[in-house]
Amino acid sequence: MTAETATAAAPAPAKESPHHLETVLWVKHWTDRLFSFAITRPASFRFRSGEFVMIGLPAREELGEKKPILRAYSIGSPSFAEELEFFSIKVPDGPLTSRLQQIKAGDQVLLGKKPTGTLVLDAVKPGKRLFLFGTGTGLAPWLSVARDPDAYSRFEKVIVAHGVREVQELAYRDLFTSEIHDDPLVGDEAKAQLVYYPTVTREAFERQGRFTDLITSGKLFSDLGLEGGKFDPEHDRAMLCGSMAMIKDTAALLEAHGLVEGSNAEPGDFVIERAFVG
Repeated sequence: MTAETATAAAPAPAKESPHHLETVLWVKHWTDRLFSFAITRPASFRFRSGEFVMIGLPAREELGEKKPILRAYSIGSPSFAEELEFFSIKVPDGPLTSRLQQIKAGDQVLLGKKPTGTLVLDAVKPGKRLFLFGTGTGLAPWLSVARDPDAYSRFEKVIVAHGVREVQELAYRDLFTSEIHDDPLVGDEAKAQLVYYPTVTREAFERQGRFTDLITSGKLFSDLGLEGGKFDPEHDRAMLCGSMAMIKDTAALLEAHGLVEGSNAEPGDFVIERAFVG
């Protein structure tokens, strides 16, 4: 083949990025350890309430970074929301959160394209009561599930249990005690069916103690006006998100009460997020 008859090789197609580049809409700092933020939502981005996705920041080439740092974050907004909300801890020396906590409106954030997860309504069998147990930023998926109309059509009661160390860490307390009642989609249902159950471990508060202790002592059930002092496998369903210790210990109690762990493939009485537990 001569130079005259040779044809130039076709250029390789551009590699599609595994991430969306989205814009920060707002940031709220709850404490020196906790903050929330929201970003724009791509038109093609679909998810189920309770799922998580990878979030990150672009690599800083001037610092020699070759790849962006990404972490799994539960999506705090319900599946139909126009923006995507996240609830994060601040780690001073954390590879991602040391930078992420400094974002402000107008900045850009990387958003993964494949949301997934087990903390979804489809992974639990029908029942009467849905317990949503979350410690710290493990509240995030319940911000999504508790604002989804499907939760109230599937269950008579939706109980958001949030465990923290200090009172000031009860982020979103106003949302669950009053603001959600004005929600145009679930306001009326939340008034009648949503129960907010906060507990603090290291400060004086109207309710103190770890979930495991409150369950074992029966106080959780008496506080909620439930008879029997234990979970009812026929009617109770639960989702767990937060510290590994809480998930392990609470899951063991649920199983001791006769509840069976479920998954997307086989719905059960309770679910945990294996991707976070490891």
